[in-house]
Amino acid sequence: MVNNETLKSNVPSKKKLYYPIQLKLREYLVKYGREIKLPIQYTDMLRFNLEVPLIDKNGKDTLWKTVYYDESNMRELFPALTYIYALLTTDGDIALMDNLSVARIDFCAFGNSKPFRVRIINRLNDNYDHFYVKVADSSRVYGLELEHILSPNRITYLTDKDTLIEEHIIGLPGDVFIEHHLDDIPFNQIRISKEFVKFNERCFVRLLGDMRAYNFVMDITPDIEGLQYRIRAIDFDQQSYEGRKSFYLPHYFKENNKLVFMGMKHMNHKTMSQYQEEERTLMSNRIKSSSRRVNELFSVLETDEISTPQKTEMLKKELADHHKRDTFLSCQNMGQVVIEHITCCLAKKL
Repeated sequence: MVNNETLKSNVPSKKKLYYPIQLKLREYLVKYGREIKLPIQYTDMLRFNLEVPLIDKNGKDTLWKTVYYDESNMRELFPALTYIYALLTTDGDIALMDNLSVARIDFCAFGNSKPFRVRIINRLNDNYDHFYVKVADSSRVYGLELEHILSPNRITYLTDKDTLIEEHIIGLPGDVFIEHHLDDIPFNQIRISKEFVKFNERCFVRLLGDMRAYNFVMDITPDIEGLQYRIRAIDFDQQSYEGRKSFYLPHYFKENNKLVFMGMKHMNHKTMSQYQEEERTLMSNRIKSSSRRVNELFSVLETDEISTPQKTEMLKKELADHHKRDTFLSCQNMGQVVIEHITCCLAKKL
């Protein structure tokens, strides 16, 4: 059962510190095709002169603002944004850009990365897609890279100086799914519960925090017998930043309680342990298949500073107690804590 005191304390810091991308990480990003010259920077997106609250189809404020630019800024921004979309989707093939245009730009001032969401529309068939322009925080970049390597999901993103471009991750928002789609046939509930256990394990092993329902989506795939479910993180701001171990375990968030209670209904401890071991095996196999890239990422991460000394000290003590290993106590920064934790979790598999 989830402890109430844990739930009360399991909230992120009011203001996460910004950690710029350092030289070694920049070199890694260049080598693996993540760093590329962009036609505009994040600061260029801030030149809007009007903002209007974005209301959803049910009349609820989404906390996003649709922003508007004067004509001179639009002439500069909009072609640049369609080109960035081409970089994300077609490796910059400009021949495909003629049919694309910017339909809308939304801004959210509440997130740590203060993201812009750009809607791109294909004028030939009115189909649209999105991508995000954000401040390039190094801990978030590590989160994206670890997701790409360790999870079953591939992630497309680009960086340039202090600007981060992220693809839109498709799926039903977790809070919407929990509210409206959990009352399903028992067979599907079992599959959902299994996936939540595996997602919980993926988050904990790589120390991705704050995975409450609105920070992940449910990707649903029809199968020959029912539906298959995969939970995908969409917010990587809290990659190994906070000091509490429980912050990296999604089942401790009250927003996910319905998933937790459904899992308790359909699974026992032995079944949960099986799914956890399955996920750790898959993660270790992914590391083995990308060993060079993982080693290079870890060599950068172990020298980088992506959290405060106070939070680092707290987390390494909690993880030392969790694993019964004093090696955590000799870690000098949060990057070393992440590496030690991944190694401990997957030691039997590697």
